[in-house]
Amino acid sequence: MAIVINIDVMLARRKMSSGELADKVGITPANLSILKCGKAKAVKISTLDSICRALECEPGDILEYRPDASID
Repeated sequence: MAIVINIDVMLARRKMSSGELADKVGITPANLSILKCGKAKAVKISTLDSICRALECEPGDILEYRPDASID
């Protein structure tokens, strides 16, 4: 897939744990993990909005298009 999820990068920049982000967003740590590793088939706009609010970032800071990226 050519879409890369950079939540880990933003978590490191904000010095925030995955568990803290999951709590702030209102999703389970397991669902956040699925999203972080690129296994999610879809992301709700409301979830993306909550992630951006919690991390104080733009959607483009989290989602990246790389035409040659391959995630199995």
